[in-house]
Amino acid sequence: MFPQLFDTVPDALVVVEGSGRIEMANRQAEQLFGYPEGGLVGLPIENLMPSSVRERHHSHRSAYMSSPRTRPMGGSGMALVGQRRDGAQFPVEIALSPLETDQGLRYLASIRDISETQRARQALIRARYDALVARIGQQALESADENLVVAGLPLLLADALGIEAVALAFLREHGDLDLRAAAGFDPSLLDSHELQEIEVAIAHGAAKVIEGEDASREGYALPLLAGTGGSAAVVPLVDRARPQGALIAWSKEPRRFDHDALHLLQSTANLLAALMQRRRTEEQLAHSQRLDAIGQLTGGIAHDFNNLLTVMSGSLQLLEMECGQQPEASELIASALRSVGRGAELTGKLLAFARRQRLSPSALMPATLLRDLELMLRRTLGDTIRLKVEWPDDIPAVYADASQLDSALLNLALNARDAMPRGGDITLAVEERWVTADAARAKAKPGHYIVFSVTDTGMGMTPETLARAVEPFYTTKGMGRGSGLGLSMVYGFVEQSGGYFHVNSRLGYGTRVELALPAALTARDEPTPPSTGLSSGQGERVLVVEDEPEVRSIASAFIRSLGYRVEAVADAAAALQRLAGEPSIDVLFSDVMLGAGMNGKELALAARRQRPQLAILLTSGYEAVEASDKSEDIELLRKPYQREQLAAALQRCLVSRLV
Repeated sequence: MFPQLFDTVPDALVVVEGSGRIEMANRQAEQLFGYPEGGLVGLPIENLMPSSVRERHHSHRSAYMSSPRTRPMGGSGMALVGQRRDGAQFPVEIALSPLETDQGLRYLASIRDISETQRARQALIRARYDALVARIGQQALESADENLVVAGLPLLLADALGIEAVALAFLREHGDLDLRAAAGFDPSLLDSHELQEIEVAIAHGAAKVIEGEDASREGYALPLLAGTGGSAAVVPLVDRARPQGALIAWSKEPRRFDHDALHLLQSTANLLAALMQRRRTEEQLAHSQRLDAIGQLTGGIAHDFNNLLTVMSGSLQLLEMECGQQPEASELIASALRSVGRGAELTGKLLAFARRQRLSPSALMPATLLRDLELMLRRTLGDTIRLKVEWPDDIPAVYADASQLDSALLNLALNARDAMPRGGDITLAVEERWVTADAARAKAKPGHYIVFSVTDTGMGMTPETLARAVEPFYTTKGMGRGSGLGLSMVYGFVEQSGGYFHVNSRLGYGTRVELALPAALTARDEPTPPSTGLSSGQGERVLVVEDEPEVRSIASAFIRSLGYRVEAVADAAAALQRLAGEPSIDVLFSDVMLGAGMNGKELALAARRQRPQLAILLTSGYEAVEASDKSEDIELLRKPYQREQLAAALQRCLVSRLV
């Protein structure tokens, strides 16, 4: 009866005697392991398993024979693997039953191939993991608060993987790790020492599974695994090839992180990196839009204010001409003109932020610039400040406006000093940097840059202060101690120069400000206009075009006082009509901003097409002449202007017409 039952059971059956040799095997066992009929009898049972576990199985078998008991399918709690005659391995489940025979104690092993079951189980696990990733992705897209998504991730992952602990840590600007969220971790395992050692794993840039017994050999020595047979997975968060942090998962079980578990962690890390990138992009866009809006507002204010200053300055200068023999009146007028000058400086700062100032870039040697600046700073910063100035010997030239760059670096050094009321260190340095397409940040185009930096050891800035650092009129200094235009002016200068501006600050750790400006390929200095020595006209006719009546009146009075004949109109259409009907007009003097219709630049180009030899001078309190206009020999006079400046500009225009 037993042999008949033995052969009809669907599972593979083998009877093993005390020494571990197979006494009986049914046909199902022979087929499962790839042996011919009778081929299993007499073989050691260890032949049916991989060589890597045979020695361990021998000790398990001896222990079982000393205390035999029935063990159902799956009762071992371990992943078991069988090996066929051809060496192929496959997952199995085994049930054991002791048998008392006339020859002594034997045991019956029932063996089942669970490849299909395991594949189905893995498919279910993968489906569950995929659903979790989709759920996390949906939360990331729908949530307005990144922190809510981040806070719930560790618990979701720990539950899905059936492990003890998951943590999420981000790299700070200074390289240390900030633990943002965790589930199941003992806080004592996550002190700064532990996090520093996890940084080693992050530096590898790829997901890594670390087993407890292999931790030291792998070079990680993770204390999370100390004294355990557990395993850990460290999956870096990478954005644009730069590590941003890591997902850290831990299990007390060895070899817990298979391909599917690692894929879940990696997919989640990729989602987090995308979420971080989206947030940064949105913040940069919002910040850029806010600064652009403020820039347009400040530029418009500066334009209107410069028109007012032009009227005040012009009236005062005309009054000064009338009161030249009255010392008391002359002193009052001079005082008023000095106030107008201070107002012009303020609008200049506004225009710097709005990127509307007039720049005269040239090829500058950074070492020479820093050497000269160092002498002034050592006299200016005070005895409590330790200044260090660094530059490499082979640093290339930078293409920038010399006075504006000098002013920007001085401004930053003074800001750094003010951030250290008890003294500290300031480092002024310069380096060469190539920005690739992959590494390009917002508003930083790929290219060759010379990067100036000012670093202090002061109190640093909070994230809220840092976010508003370059906004005009925003200051953390006390009342009357700052205009709030320092950083905004530097920011505007750098942006207008084709560079990029970056501030890195952390409360309690100081601040580093970088000004990246284009490297100079060649010496591109613009020629200085020749001096004519002439300051007054010889009766030439000047057509004044200005939409503001008071400014038009002052400009006309100035020009008459310089010996010219003047005609004045309010818009471009009237100017073109006058030019067409009066060929004797020698100079067109127009504001750039003319309200509705054609602006001053467009008028100048139309007039040049109509009258190629016409001398043209533009004026503005708002924007600089573009490169396309410079090719037409069109000069710009910045408002508010002095009478002498207007005289010199008119003479240059008339002389250039004859060249």
